[in-house]
Amino acid sequence: MDLQPKDFRGSRLRCLMLTSLPREYVASVLNELVTPFASVGPEHHWMPGGFLRPCEAKLGETQGFLSPEHREKVTEWWLKVRHNANTPNWDIVSTCTIESQPGLVLIEAKAHDMELSPKGKEYTSTTNDDNHEKIGVAIQEANDALTGLLPGLALSRDSHYQLANRFAWAWKLAAMGTPVVLVYLGFLNATEMGGERRPFLSYQEWHNCMMAYTKGVVPQRAWDCPLPIGNIHLVPLIRSADFSVATAP
Repeated sequence: MDLQPKDFRGSRLRCLMLTSLPREYVASVLNELVTPFASVGPEHHWMPGGFLRPCEAKLGETQGFLSPEHREKVTEWWLKVRHNANTPNWDIVSTCTIESQPGLVLIEAKAHDMELSPKGKEYTSTTNDDNHEKIGVAIQEANDALTGLLPGLALSRDSHYQLANRFAWAWKLAAMGTPVVLVYLGFLNATEMGGERRPFLSYQEWHNCMMAYTKGVVPQRAWDCPLPIGNIHLVPLIRSADFSVATAP
């Protein structure tokens, strides 16, 4: 995979910087993000693997996170036609331990306010109608299943699509038996972004931005609270990290 200019700024840059560092350090950062709900150690597996292995994980395709059977099952749940279609990319994915069970950490990283889009799934002349419909059904299934735990939840393909697909995938994996910690990670002080983009300067700024962004879609009580999916948990978290050249070890 060739890196593009956009990969050298904002949240993408920081994900690559972090995962380029020694395994022990990467594990300690990931572990701090998910404590006390999960643990990550050097023995666990994550993607990307820094600048030398920058590919992001697609859980319907990438090996090492789900069994072949579960990769097939989740892809079938999301897509009707697989040709020229993708399952979502994740900024960082790591295996972990959750309540003594193998689990996954799914990280969606942001570095400025304009990375949080309220838009629905884009529909163009090249959009596959069957997949567009299938994704809408999958997200609605997740919303219906979670509404009992989170009254007021409003996941939809047609609004806040990225947020909806993140929660939908986290729910589906948990429903298939894999405990999940879903982390919305705000990288602080990404001042290189410039323009109209406003970097997050503190955890409180990032948290306030997330509360405004998710209002009417994900209830505030969803965060930092283990949600029981059968006999395992899905844990949505809001976390921040200040990770730049000046702060890296």
